[in-house]
Amino acid sequence: MKPLTAANLIQTLAERVGAEQVLTASDAMAAYLGDWRGRYHGAAICVVRPGTTAEVSAVVADCAAAGVPMVPQGGNTSLCGAATPAAEGRSVLISLARLKRVRAIDPANNTITVEAGCVLQALQEAAAQAGRLLPLSLAAEGSCQIGGNLSTNAGGVQVLRYGNARELTLGLEVVLPSGEVWDGLRGLRKDNTGYDLKQLFIGAEGTLGIITAAVLKLFPLPRTRSTAWLAIASPAVAVHLLADLQARFGALLTACELVSEVALGLVRKHLPGSQPTVPASPWHLLVEVSGGDEQSAGQQALEGFLAEALASGTIDDAVVAQSSDQARRLWAMRENIGEAQKLEGLSVKHDVSLPISRIAEFVDRAGQQLALAFPEIRIVAFGHVGDGNLHYNQSKAAAGENAAFIAAQPAVNRIVYDLVHELGGSISAEHGIGQLKREELRRYKSPLEIEMMRAIKRTLDPQGLMNPGKVL
Repeated sequence: MKPLTAANLIQTLAERVGAEQVLTASDAMAAYLGDWRGRYHGAAICVVRPGTTAEVSAVVADCAAAGVPMVPQGGNTSLCGAATPAAEGRSVLISLARLKRVRAIDPANNTITVEAGCVLQALQEAAAQAGRLLPLSLAAEGSCQIGGNLSTNAGGVQVLRYGNARELTLGLEVVLPSGEVWDGLRGLRKDNTGYDLKQLFIGAEGTLGIITAAVLKLFPLPRTRSTAWLAIASPAVAVHLLADLQARFGALLTACELVSEVALGLVRKHLPGSQPTVPASPWHLLVEVSGGDEQSAGQQALEGFLAEALASGTIDDAVVAQSSDQARRLWAMRENIGEAQKLEGLSVKHDVSLPISRIAEFVDRAGQQLALAFPEIRIVAFGHVGDGNLHYNQSKAAAGENAAFIAAQPAVNRIVYDLVHELGGSISAEHGIGQLKREELRRYKSPLEIEMMRAIKRTLDPQGLMNPGKVL
């Protein structure tokens, strides 16, 4: 047997998937080796783009036999460095982008069976053509892939009503670190036959295996949607309104998004476009109610609720979308915050989860502590108040001061994460751990939890080759 070299492995992989699907030139690999935020940059022996589950299995088996680490990658929209290889360049990056078939849609069972490389927006459209809704929805849906969504247990704007990726998944197909394929593609809502193995891989960020296909839940398409942008005084008002909206509309309440004026200001600055006019306010709430029998009835019900809230002084002003286009433009203001922050420059980012009842306390206390420690700090806060998930990001308004501020990230993190932990929250709500929060995890998880996670990792990936350096 000839000794292992990078050239030998590249040749073997080329025989598996075709030479044109094995990238080795630096310019060809460049787009795969850096993350969306521009924070992490790595290197790889090569980038391999298998086109079927069988090819993924063969590639993984070859790498495992050679003892070469593997980094799975979907749409490369990770916000925590989970899909970026290490700088040493000893790994093979496996792109799932060519696995993009919709294998089946079962309207009667309300399921869709899809491959990991399918772009989320394309799946939403495929479901809609069958008269169904795939409710997973997030700002990156035009480029993120469903395999990555599942690997990070993505949330998005409709978790309040439909749940996150974990709750939308009925079955998985996974290539294990050995190259074996586990076929768990079952579209069952009840299956009480032992451990629910799919849950091991959802949210594991590719550290236990590579998701190659999934069976996802579908829902009837909502017949109506009513959208409103509210001007409010504080996050405490947002929490109060959420409870009132849930009491009035129940399951029809689809989304409840909190946006600070600072966050909205960045969108106005960098992505002015054709934004609708909304009232100036310290805080904003974007609300959507969907699924009623008639659009006019749903609109009238929402307008009636808002009239009462205005009369009581709970809200200061409101804009109710009068068309689907205006609703789309209201949503664009919320969804473009991430892109606007990227254009503004680097910032210290936090994706935290809190009990809804503690959100206002967190915002008040964290803001005071950060301002005391870092004068003239700018806090960009927004997120899914309906499920307790806040995106809580910091920078300095003056670009020249930002480099020094970014260097102070450990101190910023300590203030934010210690308070989140004190209030019973989580340091990661929907973005994952990746490289960004790997060390933080050890501070906030108990030693027993960490050891249980390590035991699962050792069992499924005894060589430690699957996405090393992420999560653990």
